[in-house]
Amino acid sequence: MSLAPPTERSTARQDSAIAGEREAHLAMIRRVINRLAQNSFLLKGWSVLLVSALLAVAASSSEDWILPVAFLPAVVFWGLDGYYLRQERLFRRLYDRARAVDEADVNYGMDTGPFQTAERWRSVVVSRTLSTFHGTLVAAVFIVTVIAFTQG
Repeated sequence: MSLAPPTERSTARQDSAIAGEREAHLAMIRRVINRLAQNSFLLKGWSVLLVSALLAVAASSSEDWILPVAFLPAVVFWGLDGYYLRQERLFRRLYDRARAVDEADVNYGMDTGPFQTAERWRSVVVSRTLSTFHGTLVAAVFIVTVIAFTQG
């Protein structure tokens, strides 16, 4: 059995297969990023809905304890949104690395471990993006609570 050197045609097929695998890998990472962004968007909607519902219930009720409860979903969803944004940023770094590496050296894994130290959850939670949205929501709950307790 003789081992013939690879022909140009077989090398072209291998290069084409590697390029196709790389594109599939990049597409998979893009889908993960899109799902994480969609989850973050849905969390913002749920946060506004729950906080608004609790404030509406508190306004129609004589129970003062309902107002401070509105802080709970605002803060919990803020933290959860920070988690999704952090994961999205980690996968963006993975995408950039997979895109920049030579086709023969692509690691088809989905491990974001090498980037964990670059994106800390605390720094993402207090980022301008999340602080503006969720901070405004928490501030609104705080202001309504203070007004209700001072007039009440």
